[in-house]
Amino acid sequence: MIAGFSITSLLLILLAGIGAGFVGYAVGASSLVSYPALLAFGIPPVLANASNTVGVVGTGIGGVMGARKELKGQAVRSITYVVIGAFGGVAGAFLLLKLDPSVFEFAAPVLILLSSLIIAINPRGRMQAKQAAADATAQLKHIEATEATEATEATEAAEATEATEAAKRATTPTAPHRPPEQLVQPMSQDSWWVWLGVAAVAIYSGYFGAGAGTLALAVLDAAKIGPFHKINALKTLIGTGANISASVVFIIQGAVDWPAAIMLCIGCFIGGYIAPSITRKIPANIMRAAAVIAGIILTIDLGLKTY
Repeated sequence: MIAGFSITSLLLILLAGIGAGFVGYAVGASSLVSYPALLAFGIPPVLANASNTVGVVGTGIGGVMGARKELKGQAVRSITYVVIGAFGGVAGAFLLLKLDPSVFEFAAPVLILLSSLIIAINPRGRMQAKQAAADATAQLKHIEATEATEATEATEAAEATEATEAAKRATTPTAPHRPPEQLVQPMSQDSWWVWLGVAAVAIYSGYFGAGAGTLALAVLDAAKIGPFHKINALKTLIGTGANISASVVFIIQGAVDWPAAIMLCIGCFIGGYIAPSITRKIPANIMRAAAVIAGIILTIDLGLKTY
């Protein structure tokens, strides 16, 4: 036994951490795995929440290390999100220790469900689809007009050559309005409400945390910050900053179950580190659907426990 935990129990918490780290990076719902796991081992809710915050720091650190490709060229935005997350995490941690936890517990299911719906509706994706369709239509009309003009002037041999070239042009994919390989939009183009949303998510991360990744994804996706895989990496930074600073507060206040928190943190680091290399191979639409499903499941789970 180690501080009341058997070796088997600690290994199970480690495995839960690996799952939580992967799920946390992939769809922003690590609490689907980590928080219930701590409760299952008899840790009181507030203590489990604080220990869970310390543990999921591993998800952020591992996820950021594994997502260097997605975060390349985003140093300023990355640092800004971590700083905002850190301040919000401190504020949220003090709220958890000073206020009635039921305040956010009642609001959490509604917030997470709303975020899931925003991700499902995907206003940014709809805009890109409309733009791509418009570009394709314009390209087709241009090709048809060019072919019609040249057909009246060229010989049969020239017409055959033109037909070949037209076929090549027709089968060449039209470049999307915002190519996936491009970086996220400049911070100067962010709407004012984006920063309020990021700050609110950071405070929520430090206070309650369940579904914070889903909330962050919804804010960044609705703001048209960039491709889904890139904003998925960015949302990890907000939670990382918040969890680190909140963890400092919880540690100072002595509100951490250390054996559980350490094993959970190690597992979350492993899961978070391997997640980017796997998820970047999965189409964005599938990742988006997974985030929505995870958010709905977490909403139901929290709703049943709260209401």
